[in-house]
Amino acid sequence: MQGESTGTSGRMLRLLTLLQARPNWTGEELSDRLAVTVRTLRRDVARLRQLGYPVEALSGPAGGYQLAPGGALPPLLLDDDEAVAVALSLRQAAGGGLPGFEDAAVSALAKISQVLPRRLAEKVASVQTSTIGLVAPRGPGESVSPENLVVLASACRSQERLRFDYLDAEGRASERHVEPHQLVHSARRWYLVARDRDREAWRTFRVDRISKPAGTGIRFVPDNPPDAAAFVAEGLAVAVYPVQARVVLQVSFAEARKLVSPLVGVVERQRGGALLRIGADDVDWIARFLSSLGCGFLVLDPPALKDALARLGASLIRNSG
Repeated sequence: MQGESTGTSGRMLRLLTLLQARPNWTGEELSDRLAVTVRTLRRDVARLRQLGYPVEALSGPAGGYQLAPGGALPPLLLDDDEAVAVALSLRQAAGGGLPGFEDAAVSALAKISQVLPRRLAEKVASVQTSTIGLVAPRGPGESVSPENLVVLASACRSQERLRFDYLDAEGRASERHVEPHQLVHSARRWYLVARDRDREAWRTFRVDRISKPAGTGIRFVPDNPPDAAAFVAEGLAVAVYPVQARVVLQVSFAEARKLVSPLVGVVERQRGGALLRIGADDVDWIARFLSSLGCGFLVLDPPALKDALARLGASLIRNSG
């Protein structure tokens, strides 16, 4: 059976290649090229149509087939996991994850979107339109199920309430009922930004800690959703730390965003500069980070950060001789 399935798939691929090679073919020509009967050819055409490929029948004495407009690009036969993997890889490359290949990645995404069958195209589109990247991940990250990722992305796109099991940082398990907003990938991890209906608040969920996600079939209207990327960035760079500071950087907003990674601090627009909100385990680390930026700044709070900067400055003067 496996050999028959493999042979059928290869023959269908050859059939698609022939159909995109010229505008139209008679059934007899195609059956001769593929070395199959006309009946087998009709079954293969029916299978392609079931997969979503636009194969049209031609009228006339000899009949025939043609690939409809939009179907003349090289064919792709991808399963669900492969389609999601291609979309995520190309999206990362297009966003700068593979320097020098951004334009090629964007072009490839556009082509793939045109040739994928509708069922797979919708899944790919869900991931693309429901995901924001803060920075390109480097190195291996947490394992995420492609099936779970598709369920979450599809729910974000269709605005459908979700239920899933969640394991928090302390290892406590709970069931969550949420209104999903957007997926964000950062620091080699995936995050879901969603409104937790039981807690009546916006929350960030690590996708690798989510299990058994399922749509409820209930649609919703988003209630004042946050900027998903900023929401996750603040959680990673500020909210989780015991020491938090606000500093005005005396450079433009655009320049400040170049100086400060979104995983280190949150940069906001401020008249006459840019406001940096940053967190750390101690003020000395923040002082050292600020001194490395190479720009002027004004500490708003906490006062302990000013003392740490004074100590750092005195130490540098002593060490300079």
